[in-house]
Amino acid sequence: MERAPPTPPAAPPPPPLPGTPGTPPGLGRVLREALERAGEALGEDGGLRELLKRRRDSFQGPLKWLLFHRPVPPLIQDGPQCGLVALAMAGALLGPPRPQLGLGALLETARARGYTRHGEMFSGVALQLGLGALAKAARTRLRGQERPRAPSPLLSEASAERLVAALSRARGAALKLGQLLSMADPALLPPQLQRILERLRHHAEPMPGWQSFAVLDEELGPGWRDQLQEFQEFPVAAASLGQVHRARLRSGADVAIKIQYPGVALSIGSDIENLLTLLSLSPGLPKGLFPAHSLRALQRELELECDYEREAASANRFRSLLGSDPFFRVPAVVAPLSSRRVLCTEWGRGEALERGKSLPQERRDQICSQLLRLCLLELFQFRFMQTDPNWANFLYDPQSHTVTLLDFGATREFEREFTDHYIEVIQAAAERDEEKILRKSQDLKFLTGFESQALQSLHVQAVLLLGEPFGGPQPWDFGALGGQRTARGVRGLLPQILRGRLGPPPEPSYALHRKLGGVFLACARLGGRVHCRDIFQEIYESYWGPQNPLGDPKIPGGAPGAGRGEGEPPR
Repeated sequence: MERAPPTPPAAPPPPPLPGTPGTPPGLGRVLREALERAGEALGEDGGLRELLKRRRDSFQGPLKWLLFHRPVPPLIQDGPQCGLVALAMAGALLGPPRPQLGLGALLETARARGYTRHGEMFSGVALQLGLGALAKAARTRLRGQERPRAPSPLLSEASAERLVAALSRARGAALKLGQLLSMADPALLPPQLQRILERLRHHAEPMPGWQSFAVLDEELGPGWRDQLQEFQEFPVAAASLGQVHRARLRSGADVAIKIQYPGVALSIGSDIENLLTLLSLSPGLPKGLFPAHSLRALQRELELECDYEREAASANRFRSLLGSDPFFRVPAVVAPLSSRRVLCTEWGRGEALERGKSLPQERRDQICSQLLRLCLLELFQFRFMQTDPNWANFLYDPQSHTVTLLDFGATREFEREFTDHYIEVIQAAAERDEEKILRKSQDLKFLTGFESQALQSLHVQAVLLLGEPFGGPQPWDFGALGGQRTARGVRGLLPQILRGRLGPPPEPSYALHRKLGGVFLACARLGGRVHCRDIFQEIYESYWGPQNPLGDPKIPGGAPGAGRGEGEPPR
């Protein structure tokens, strides 16, 4: 018979804080109100109602710390349902009960789901974010305000700090999502939150040496070391799905060996479910955000990224597409040391692109121009795109003035019908043709056609703002006031658009906009000045132009490639 887990000792009250009362006045009243209002969403589930009552006393200690902006001591360690209850209470304080969320079912799932090897991490994230959101909501009510100043307590700086601390110890979908948030367009997150989240790109914890050796033995056989002169046991990089080691072949060539974390592929589904549970209880999230659609798309991408044989094929394909391109290079795959969970490639020369901020302006302009050219080539000529905009995937070599492209796990193809309409949306934005923007946005399924006139107008304004770099003959200064004005403008429109949007965006747009946003952000960070209109117009004319006599399309910038645009643009 299994023993019941020991009951944790009662949490001692936190020591009094200097200059503050031991208990904030009215805290008990606010918590009782939160429990009562959250309880309305539980229906007749007496067991969960009892759980809420028991939790009230457990929460008071940590909340005293959080209300005074202190870290939470380890006072509650009894599972993710506590964090979900705290989120429910925060939501109840900030608005009417939301029985449509099925809170009882969510809490029951949290209690019953076996949580994979990352469950402990999720439990900590849920608890920290839940208590943080509840503290912010309680602080708001204690000040006599009905609504928080921020759109959601989960988007506060304190919540971001707690999230980074938990996710830096995690792997899989949760860490990947945090890394993607760190590279989001400035229009989506306040700058102070982006600075906090940026740490996730550099602080993933690696697996121990014995574990990486076990994966190598299982995937390549026990004789894999015989093919190497040298293997560095400590990784040079650790990411969300795997880590990279430097090694040297018998021939003397340096290589990078990427090793997948054991079990990470099996954890992605449960990680996404856990994230959806957290988001569904987050107070203040707009209904037009449709987080389930974006997270399901992320799940499909991550499951494909776990197949390193597919990544090797994608890298070879990109190497062929770019051919003798004078600026971009793709390392060759070393097939004998590659498998489904291990990928070996030539060692990429250069340093991370984000270190290029100190380069001369002319060099930065050239780099940014090439990044935009490549992005448009991937979408409109190759119709095959590497969609991970992480700075670490671009290595700049100042001696050869070239960029080496890394990491082809996140790749996808685009249907010709999608790119036919999308290229016309950009052209319409450049020409400020509002009627065409609306028509093509409906063709792409960004709009249903049943939106209000106000929402259609907001959508057009957002597209025109994002299309400004392609609208004039002068170079677009991404680092100057123009780029900042665009970000502020889109940030101002987004809340209204998300409140009124009738359906989620088309599935291909998630990865595409992540890549486009990453390229624009890189250009802004480098302070590049780019002739965006000239680059786009050359690709636009090639897209709809005839084939050349050799049967290959003309690739702008001098690089041979694949894919063709033929015929007249749609009207």
